[in-house]
Amino acid sequence: MFGLFAEVGARGPLIVGSDAAATARAILAEEPLFRAGIAADLAMLGCYVGVTALFLDVFRPVHAGVSRMAAAFSLIGIAVLAADTLLLLAPLRLLATAPYLSALGAPQREAAALLALKVHGDGYDVSLVFFGIYCVMLGWLAWRSGFLPKAIGGLMALAGVCYILNSVADLAAPAFAHTLSPHIMDPTLIGEAALALWLLVFGARGTPGRATRMPQAARQGHRA
Repeated sequence: MFGLFAEVGARGPLIVGSDAAATARAILAEEPLFRAGIAADLAMLGCYVGVTALFLDVFRPVHAGVSRMAAAFSLIGIAVLAADTLLLLAPLRLLATAPYLSALGAPQREAAALLALKVHGDGYDVSLVFFGIYCVMLGWLAWRSGFLPKAIGGLMALAGVCYILNSVADLAAPAFAHTLSPHIMDPTLIGEAALALWLLVFGARGTPGRATRMPQAARQGHRA
């Protein structure tokens, strides 16, 4: 939710294609909204750290090695996106800070600000490659778990493939990326929503870890 607001609600209306001057005017006119998008990105990253730790614990009983590797890919993606967020501060400094106003002409500042925003988009794609791998691994773990429907595992794996395909195409083959369907990212929303809703409604009851811990606790209580 935070990420969707940042990308679609905050920055989406302000970045006017490749028009550097129009983008600069929009950012300056809606600076509080632009900064709110940055704050939403940070909130999203904090939530993803918590989700990564949660899923590491939930899926560890299914396969500890794969669960740890999935968490590692997730944390790398989070770190890349956290560093990438710094680029969003460049337009604000270039367009509204005194040293740059006097040192650079308006066209140069506006072009540099738009470049920072475009490179931020590239960094987002890099982070989604790692997050896509994370989703594929989560899908495999969910499929193998026995406490989640296999359909959710399949949807999460498909979501990961879509993340990877879309991001790699954007970075390595832009011409090919333009031929992809605009709906290629739909499975990512469906897969993640299905997993989140299932856990919200049913929780992680019946996980192998919980099943093995309960008898142990009972035995300890019996000995006491």
